[in-house]
Amino acid sequence: MTQTLTHFINGERVTAQAAGESLNPSNTGEIVARYPSAGQAEVDAAVDAARAAFPAWAGATPEVRADLLDKVASTIMARAAELGELLSREEGKTLPEGKGEVMRAARIFRYFAGEAIRRHGQTLDSVRPGIDVETHREPLGVIGLITPWNFPIAIPAWKAAPALAFGNTVVLKPASPTPAMAWALVDIIHECGAPPGVLNFLIGEGGVGGAIVGHEGVDAVSFTGSQFVGGKVAEAAVKRQARVQLEMGGKNPLVVLDDAELDRAVAIAIDGGFFSTGQRCTASSRVIVTEGIHDRFVEALAERARTLKVGDALDPASQIGPVVSESQLEQDLKYVEVATGEGGRLVTGGERLSLANPGYFMSPAVIADTNPDMRINNEEVFGPVVSTIRVKDYEEALAVANRGDFGLSAGIVTTSLKHARHFRRNVRAGMVMVNLPTAGVDYHVPFGGTRKSSYGTREQGFAAIEFYTQTKTVYIGG
Repeated sequence: MTQTLTHFINGERVTAQAAGESLNPSNTGEIVARYPSAGQAEVDAAVDAARAAFPAWAGATPEVRADLLDKVASTIMARAAELGELLSREEGKTLPEGKGEVMRAARIFRYFAGEAIRRHGQTLDSVRPGIDVETHREPLGVIGLITPWNFPIAIPAWKAAPALAFGNTVVLKPASPTPAMAWALVDIIHECGAPPGVLNFLIGEGGVGGAIVGHEGVDAVSFTGSQFVGGKVAEAAVKRQARVQLEMGGKNPLVVLDDAELDRAVAIAIDGGFFSTGQRCTASSRVIVTEGIHDRFVEALAERARTLKVGDALDPASQIGPVVSESQLEQDLKYVEVATGEGGRLVTGGERLSLANPGYFMSPAVIADTNPDMRINNEEVFGPVVSTIRVKDYEEALAVANRGDFGLSAGIVTTSLKHARHFRRNVRAGMVMVNLPTAGVDYHVPFGGTRKSSYGTREQGFAAIEFYTQTKTVYIGG
């Protein structure tokens, strides 16, 4: 069941000696895929192929691009079961979550198939007589896409689909823990008829991404990952005046007020904090609870967390799969240690689990009695770890929610329309959830945050055209 992956350059599979392996985090004795690592020669070849393919692809009719994306969507849907299983084996999401992500990728392609047709401009009257003014949306050129491991098909889809829909060509580099999923997507796109050079695919470690970002032939870069790496990406891209878009995670607050329905609040916190093993940039990893409901909420949250079934991603009984890798598991466990060392109280979980197969399993952790200044409440853990903060009232809850460098997603659980309305207007976040988990967004609406969570224009939905096209203004005299 081990795959041997290749690069895709100019429509061809380019083989090379295997340099790395992706493991099944539910069973580390199983190698999911072996993959090569690209060098500068492969990066140059991929960018050259993309530049050569750009004029014809940009000049194709919108229907040509729409038909390709629609066919990709249908093919992904038809293969959702096998692709979902591959995703769960490689990334560690439970099988329902894996299939759900695959279907999301398919619907993203279907959505942007429609957007390819709907690209439009404006006609304006000039302030001068006898002159007409028009605006047109045009593709940028070659787009470098650098994607993370936690959504190994959905994020490549929501970057590649709009790039292709609007007439750009692409060089895609996925994260090394999950290359097989991105490879499967690229293989389908070529199978469905993408012209040579329109979508190129390179595998490797961080140096490959750096070579793409710094390449003079790449006109724009869209990156999803950490703040630290994102800062380097921005510096390298802006230095040569390339357009750049960054998504760099979150430390998302979920506010629970005294008037919240307890069972609903707990369910929302469980979903946002622990599903997908907490490995979502929109996860509600810090829960801010007013004092009237605090003790009951923490007790109920911990009790519910203890019942969650952690296990093999392919086991139908599993509710939470493994962490993606050994290094990620070590980071998660380290943050539990740091939080308790700073005075937090470990109510439940936070331990490495030994199950039937060797894997990266961790019990969901609830850490209470933390304060806003602790590292656990300011740094992204990216695992099944939830901290709680006790506050006096709504005003203090909002102030705590607005602390820190991140501003991706924020949520509130309340039956008060007054507080819900005030929160959605005043919390410093790009996305706000009222009586819903902070994680879980639709594919047809803008995605992105404030402060250091995001840089540049929004991703997904109708906002994607802002990054992947540029406006040309045309004056026409009589």
